[in-house]
Amino acid sequence: MGSLDSNFPESSLPFSQFKPLDPEEFRKQAHQMVDFIADYYKNIETYPVLSQVEPGYLHSRIPNTAPYKPEPFDAILRDVQKDIIPGMTHWLSPNFFAYFPATVSTAAFLGEMLCTSFNSVGFNWLASPAATELEAIVMDWLANMLKLPKSFMFSGTGGGVIQGTTSEAILCTLVAARDRALARIGAENISKLVVYGSDQTHSTYAKACKLAGIIPCNIRSIPTTADTEFSLSPSLVRTEIEADVAAGLVPVYLCATVGTTSSAAVDPVAALAQVAEAYGVWLHVDSAYAGSACICPEFRQHLDGIERVDSLSLSPHKWFLTYLDCCCLWVKTPSLLVKALSTDPEYLKNKPSESDSVIDYKDWQIGTGRRFRALKIWLVLRSYGVANLQSHIRSDIRMAEMFEWFLKADARFEIVVPRRFALVCFRLNPRAGSEPGLIESLNRKLLECVNSTGRVYMTHTIVGGVYLLRFAVGATLTEDRHVVAAWKLIKKCADDLLKEG
Repeated sequence: MGSLDSNFPESSLPFSQFKPLDPEEFRKQAHQMVDFIADYYKNIETYPVLSQVEPGYLHSRIPNTAPYKPEPFDAILRDVQKDIIPGMTHWLSPNFFAYFPATVSTAAFLGEMLCTSFNSVGFNWLASPAATELEAIVMDWLANMLKLPKSFMFSGTGGGVIQGTTSEAILCTLVAARDRALARIGAENISKLVVYGSDQTHSTYAKACKLAGIIPCNIRSIPTTADTEFSLSPSLVRTEIEADVAAGLVPVYLCATVGTTSSAAVDPVAALAQVAEAYGVWLHVDSAYAGSACICPEFRQHLDGIERVDSLSLSPHKWFLTYLDCCCLWVKTPSLLVKALSTDPEYLKNKPSESDSVIDYKDWQIGTGRRFRALKIWLVLRSYGVANLQSHIRSDIRMAEMFEWFLKADARFEIVVPRRFALVCFRLNPRAGSEPGLIESLNRKLLECVNSTGRVYMTHTIVGGVYLLRFAVGATLTEDRHVVAAWKLIKKCADDLLKEG
C-alpha cells in the first residue's frame, strides 16, 4: 500500500507553503504595530479632531480590487497613515468633547490583545470554561463596587452578562419581558403590548421595541420638562399606564435612564419602580454613561431603589477606561432571560450544560458566538483598583466643573440645564429677549466655527425645544489645559460672531 502523499493527486498539492500565523513573523509585525499605535496616541493632538475629508474620499485612494499577490506590511502601515487616519474622527483625542467619551487604557488594550489572541468563541461553558467563569466573577466584582443587592449577583439569586452595547442589553431584556407577558395572555395578543420611556430615552430604545415586535403606536414617549430637569415623571407614567389598561392594552416594559444622552438627566428609579411594581411592568435602568460614576459614594444615590428593578445596564467603554465594545447587564431573574433567548441544538449538547451546573452565555444574548470581553475588565480592575477608577471619574467631573465656571463668568453664555456628572449643556445668549430662532442660528454658527478649526469637537442637541451645545469631558487623555484651550476657542468664536452680528 502506498503512502498518503503518493496516492494524493499531484495537481491538488499547494505550490507554496502559506503560513497565515507564523509566531516569529507575528512577533515582528506585532511590535511594529504597537510602535505605530503608540506613536498615534503620542501624536494624536496633531490631527484635526473632526475628520476634514469629503464623502467618498477613500474611493479615489484605494484600488477597486483586492491585491492578487501579498503586499509588504510596511507599505500597509504607510497607507494607514496616509489614507485611513485622515478619514478618522479621533474619539481618543484629548480635545474630543462630543457625544459621550469612548475611554481606553493600557490595561484594557492589553486585555483586548489577550481576548483577540485567544479568539475564544465562548458560547457555552464547555467551549471556554475560563471565559465563562471569569465573566461571572467580574460581573459580581462590578456589582459589589456599585453596591448592588445580592439579587443581581451570581453569589445571590441573579447574575450578569457582558453584552456588546446598550442596544443589545435593552433588546434582550425587552424580549424577556415580552415573552413573560405573552405566556400569560397568549402570543396572538402581541399587538396589545405597550412599552414606556421618556422623550429623553436613547433612540436605540425605539429600535429595540420594533425588533421585539412592539407595534410603533404602542411605544409611549412620555414628555419631560425643565421643571423636573428633564427626568421622567412617575405620575405621568402612572397616568399613561392607567389609560392603556383601561383601553384593554397590556403594559409590559419601562425604560428608565440614569444619565440621558442629551443632558445626563437622571430618572427617579425608586419612584418609577413603585409604579412598575403596581402594574407588573418590567423596569430596566439604562445607566450606560453615568452608571460608572456610581462606584463613587457621592453619586451612588442615583441608583437608590435599584433593588426593586428587574435589570440594569452600564457601558464601561464610555467612562471606565475599557475599549468598545463592552456593556454590562445585570438581571434579577436570569431564568426569564434564558427562557426567552435559549437554543438547544444537538451539536451543542454536553454533560455540563445538561447538569444545569454551569452558565451558557449564548442563552443570555442575541447571537451565539461571543468574545472573551471579561479579560478587558479584569485587567482594568486589577491594574488600577477601585481607588484609581474613582479618581479618574472625579477628575473628569472636576474638569467639567471648571468649564462650567468659565461659562458662568461670561454673561453672554448660559447653562441651559444643570450640569450633571461631566456633561455641561450651554448656549450663547448675549441679548435677553432675542428671538429663539436667532439664538439657535447663532449657536449653530458657533458650533460650526469651533468644529471647523479641527482643534475641538463638540456636538449639539435639542432639549425642551431649546437648541444647546454639549461639552462632554471624559476622553482618557484630556487634561485641564485642553479644557482651558477649548474654552478660549469657544470664546474667540463667540467674539467673532458677535462682531459680525
